Amino acid sequence: MNFAKNAPKPAKLNPNMGLKDRNTFGFESQAEFAYEVTTPEQLPDLMKSIQDQGLAWRVLGGGSNVILPADLPGATLLMNIAGQAILSSDDKNTLISVGAGVNWHELVTWTLEQNLPGLENLALIPGTVGAAPIQNIGAYGVEIGEYIDSIEAFDTAAHAFVTLPRDACQFAYRDSYFKQHPHQMIVTKVVFKIPKEWTPRLQYADLAKQFSQSPTTPTAEEIYIAVCKIRTHKLPDPKVIGNAGSFFQNPIVPNSQYDTLIQQFPQMVSYPDVPGKHKLAAGWLIDQCGFKGITMGPVGVYENQALVLVNHGSGTAKDILGLAKTIQDKVHQEFGVHLLIEPNIL
Repeated sequence: MNFAKNAPKPAKLNPNMGLKDRNTFGFESQAEFAYEVTTPEQLPDLMKSIQDQGLAWRVLGGGSNVILPADLPGATLLMNIAGQAILSSDDKNTLISVGAGVNWHELVTWTLEQNLPGLENLALIPGTVGAAPIQNIGAYGVEIGEYIDSIEAFDTAAHAFVTLPRDACQFAYRDSYFKQHPHQMIVTKVVFKIPKEWTPRLQYADLAKQFSQSPTTPTAEEIYIAVCKIRTHKLPDPKVIGNAGSFFQNPIVPNSQYDTLIQQFPQMVSYPDVPGKHKLAAGWLIDQCGFKGITMGPVGVYENQALVLVNHGSGTAKDILGLAKTIQDKVHQEFGVHLLIEPNIL
């Protein structure tokens, strides 16, 4: 087959591809048609072919925030767009451009190597850069949406590339425009705005405790190391025990409900959120219901962190969702709070 000069090489097709190594739960899953997307330019022809055939489709990055079924019919787009670079820098901010397939933790490490602090609280979160804004990932008081300047994406409805400024992304707690419209935009590149003025973010108890005895303000590198240490202790390595990190969102409740709960449960872990609301620690709620460390068939709850559900080796999506439902029902019964599942269910 001859390609015109400058024409992009088509995305590589892998029929009936096993995805056990492409999801951190380690679920056995088979994609009917898996396409390796390495450049944005491959998307127009690929999506036209998929849409013309009427195939179901989805995008898969690092597989760290998904629950895969045994079979994925249609097309699975494996997001492998690489590359990162500093675009510009002025007195206030530095802009960096990053491909959607770049590993998130490796990006955080790279920014610190470039003396661009700000993302250190988000160290060791698994997954890819392209998935980060969809979920508006966050940890230890920082959300990624705060640092995004714009996002480049392929609009599958308009069949055109678009650039969305931060405001158009509609970031909220573990939410975004992309999550609300899951089959419209395919994120190809993220442009981050890293402020030159840096202040450590230590408001979360686990992180504050790490530096409570320190006579000096910690550096971004020290915070990065502390975050990695905390996460390594709390979260199992997916290469050893299958998991998707935090399985439930921390519920946000009105102050009236919070006031009632804190009277009943004075030790309840919570944090002020937007005015009029409090964020409750889902892990604490689950732990109080006695789920930490339990097993249910081939799946269970991690012994060091009740917020993490794990696959002990032969579990399936059905198994993990059954355990999740049991936890949701018990937490609602005990506290009147509904837990939302954080990973995407494909």
